[in-house]
Amino acid sequence: MYNGKPIEPLPGYKEVLPFVYAGFFTSSNEQFKDLKEAVERLALSDSALQFLPENSPVLGQGLRIGFLGLLHLDIIKERLEREFDLDLIVTNPSTDYKVTLTDGEELDIKSASELPDRTKILEIREPFAAGEIIVPKQLTGAVIDLVVKRRGIVKNLSYLEAGHDAQCLMTFEAPIANLLTDFYDRLKSSTSGYGTFSYELADYRAGDLVRVDFYVAGEIVDALSVMAHRTEAETIGREVTKKLKEAIPRQNFEVALQAGIGHKFIARETLGAFRKDVTTGLYGGDVTRKKKVLEKQKKGKARMKRFGKVDIPSEAFTLMLKR
Repeated sequence: MYNGKPIEPLPGYKEVLPFVYAGFFTSSNEQFKDLKEAVERLALSDSALQFLPENSPVLGQGLRIGFLGLLHLDIIKERLEREFDLDLIVTNPSTDYKVTLTDGEELDIKSASELPDRTKILEIREPFAAGEIIVPKQLTGAVIDLVVKRRGIVKNLSYLEAGHDAQCLMTFEAPIANLLTDFYDRLKSSTSGYGTFSYELADYRAGDLVRVDFYVAGEIVDALSVMAHRTEAETIGREVTKKLKEAIPRQNFEVALQAGIGHKFIARETLGAFRKDVTTGLYGGDVTRKKKVLEKQKKGKARMKRFGKVDIPSEAFTLMLKR
C-alpha cells in the first residue's frame, strides 16, 4: 500500500523458486546455531536461498537448503566455510518431487527420506528440464548418446552455420535429477570442452520412481537415501555400495553395506574385518593351544558384529556428486 492505494507489481516478474536441494550439517552439533545464523545472513542478499530445519539420526541437526543449481550450491558452501569458518557435511543434492496419495492429498517432498509409505502413494511426478546444448557438428553423436543415457529425449537439431566447423544447437528434455551430478562434467569431457549447456524447469511428469535406501551394518542411513527411476535403481545401488566400501574405514568386525528398495535388497558389498594376530607370543606347545585362541577371537568378533557401531566419514555423504 502507498498513500492508501495498492501497489501493482511490474509485469513479467515472478518469484524465483529453487529446484535443487541438499542437506547441510556441521561436523559438531555445537555449530548448528552458527550454521543457521550464517545461512540467515546470506539469505538477506540472496532471494533464491530457501531453507528449512532438518534432523538426521546420523548427522544430527541441520538445514535443508534450496538452490537454483549446483553452481549456486557450490558458491554457498564455499562462502559458509570461508567466511563463517564452518566445518560442513553436505548430503547428496536432489530435486523436489510431487507425490499424490491415495486419499487425493498432494505432497511436495524435497528429499527421499520424506517419502511416505509406498502403499499410500498413488503417483510420483519428477521435474523435467528443457535444455539446450551447443556443440561442434562432428561431436553431435557423442552428445546425443550422453543425453539418451540420462533418460533424455532429443527434440530438435539445427545447425547455426554451414561447413565442417558448423555449430549444432540441440534441444532436449530430461529429468532434472539426472542432470544434477556429473552431467556437465561428462558433457565437457565428451566434447573436449567445446560443449555449452543451459536448462530450465519444463514440467513435472509421472514415472516409475522408487526410493533407494542404503544400510550400513544392517542399519538404514536416511541421509544416503535417494530417489531413482526403477530401471536405474540397481545400477545406482551397486555403484554407491562400492564407493561406500572405499569411503568407510575397516572395522574390527565384518560390515555389510547394502542397497534396497522397500524390503528387497538389490546390491551388497562386504567390508572385511581387520585381523589381529592374537597368536603372537605363543611359542611351541600343542597346536590345539593356538586353535583355542583363534576360536576365542572368532567368538569375540561375532559379539562385536552384533553390538558394534560403525563411524561413517563425511565423504560418504557426497558420493552422488561423483557418481
